[in-house]
Amino acid sequence: MAQDAAVRLSTVSVVDALAASLRGRVLDGRLVSGTTFAETEIAAEYGVSRPTARSAVTALVHEGLLQREANKPAYVPQLARADVDDLFLVRIPLETQVVRVLVERGTVPVTAAEGAIADLDRLGPEASHSAFVESDLRFHQSLVDAVASPRLSRLYRGIQGEVHLCMVQTRHTLGRERIVAEHSWVLEALRAGDAKEAVRRMREHLDGACRSLQRLFEEKGD
Repeated sequence: MAQDAAVRLSTVSVVDALAASLRGRVLDGRLVSGTTFAETEIAAEYGVSRPTARSAVTALVHEGLLQREANKPAYVPQLARADVDDLFLVRIPLETQVVRVLVERGTVPVTAAEGAIADLDRLGPEASHSAFVESDLRFHQSLVDAVASPRLSRLYRGIQGEVHLCMVQTRHTLGRERIVAEHSWVLEALRAGDAKEAVRRMREHLDGACRSLQRLFEEKGD
């Protein structure tokens, strides 16, 4: 039994490592929209079993980074204006409620939020787009996790992959200085215990991000 358990743990670690590698390639834009993920090719490239490749691909499908149709290989989707609208339809009410709850409960994650802001501020121009967006979204994730609701955190992580993919595919951010300033602006209201102002600032921040992404899709004609 112990040997079987060790085999299962080993398999899980290989799947996680493979999923992390594939995830990085997608989120850095090295695997563009339309790229397919044939399990046999992944298994051959990485020297793993086909079930291991299938498990890693399935993990990315669950994250929203890949899509898969019946009897066809998974592929990197091309997100469109409608996807942006739908993602922020979920994000805005969810994240404004998060900041309200944090103030009401007095559980603002100052250290984690400040750390995420500082990490974003330190990124140089040579940083990958994936690293830039990861630091941006980590600020938001720290607030969500501080609510200490397993279901809320699971729900939010369920859309993060698509949010990240959307920003990678548009090659767009609001700019490091603006994002750092707006994150700091939200955190300032949270630290002051002003729920109404924190909600207003978070809504304004997310509305601005949504409008910027929408404009890019409009310019592309999507």
